[in-house]
Amino acid sequence: MSRGKPGPEQLDLTLGLLDCVNARDGYKTASGVDTRNYGLLDGIPEAKEMFADILEVEPSQVIVGGNSSLNLMFDYIAAAYSHGVNGGKPWCREETVKFLCPSPGYDRHFGVTEYFGFELIPVDMTPEGPDMDAVEKYAADPAVKGIWCVPMYSNPDGITYSDETVRRFASMKTAAPDFRIMWDNAYCLHHLTDTPDTLLNLYEEAKKCGTEDRVVIFASTSKVSFPGSGIAVVAGSPKTVADIKQRMNYQTIGYDKLNMLRHVRYFKDADGVREHMKLHAAILRPKFQAVLDALESNLGGKEIAEWNTPRGGYFVSVNVMDGCAKETVRLLKEAGVVMTGAGATYPYGKDPRDRNIRIAPTFPPLEELKTAMELFCVCAELAAAEKLLEA
Repeated sequence: MSRGKPGPEQLDLTLGLLDCVNARDGYKTASGVDTRNYGLLDGIPEAKEMFADILEVEPSQVIVGGNSSLNLMFDYIAAAYSHGVNGGKPWCREETVKFLCPSPGYDRHFGVTEYFGFELIPVDMTPEGPDMDAVEKYAADPAVKGIWCVPMYSNPDGITYSDETVRRFASMKTAAPDFRIMWDNAYCLHHLTDTPDTLLNLYEEAKKCGTEDRVVIFASTSKVSFPGSGIAVVAGSPKTVADIKQRMNYQTIGYDKLNMLRHVRYFKDADGVREHMKLHAAILRPKFQAVLDALESNLGGKEIAEWNTPRGGYFVSVNVMDGCAKETVRLLKEAGVVMTGAGATYPYGKDPRDRNIRIAPTFPPLEELKTAMELFCVCAELAAAEKLLEA
């Protein structure tokens, strides 16, 4: 349960995708472009249209990349570091660069900005999203260049940002003119219920405030089709897209258009993707319910743990007793259960209260998951008992 990996039965859902591009059906887009050859630097039109529908932007605002949205995020930060954004000052020439990290959050996001030597500033998560009072306060510092966001079914808390939070992101004042909101909408399609959460369109709200250039949107099919060979996208304002495409002229001849065509032929359009995700939800619902049932039956009412009940996404976030997360994970490892490392959901891997543990229930078979969760609860109780005895 260490990473949010789809299980084998989820991967089997899209095996038909492998047969969608072949000599019989041809390799050309609807407009006649041969996807085996060079061309279409920012992606085939059909893929741009499909993702534009999903992300609620115009197709011209979408760049279709390779299989990894994390790679696109790293590339965007690397370019900002070396060359600045939209013609601005390179961040490497700043005395200090700081980045806001809603916590608990996604360790790989934090790792990207840590790699470039940025100072990472944790921001508490609330049921409405990041603590916007804190975000607005930090944004008054010109050294603060941006924030990481997983706005829908956040990693790991499963929180969807409220309309007020989205509007405050769009309208807030930033001392840095090149402040960027890294809007990783990774789970916008990953609903677990028939009444999914809704997320206000940040780009449209930002346009109303004249701040659309600060919004950089990312998504992928990593947990829709195949994590190792899906397609990822980045989207933004016309100015942002032009900035990225100018750089792409130097760094690539283009991404894998055959894979883009394969996805479009299989899913057909955004509605096809949405229907497909209901198959994923049917597989995942029992696994999430098994986690929640185990937590409630074993730890409920004992005042040693609290947790969220996510309506989508890939994780269940559990806060054990302060000072007990590392010990709980250690005990689990001894019992043969591998978890995400305690502290991983905070910048630099340092949870100030040593309490948050991210449970990833998607990969294990259901019966193994149930056993693992029984062990999780026993280990959390043991760690809490040891802590109380020390007091």
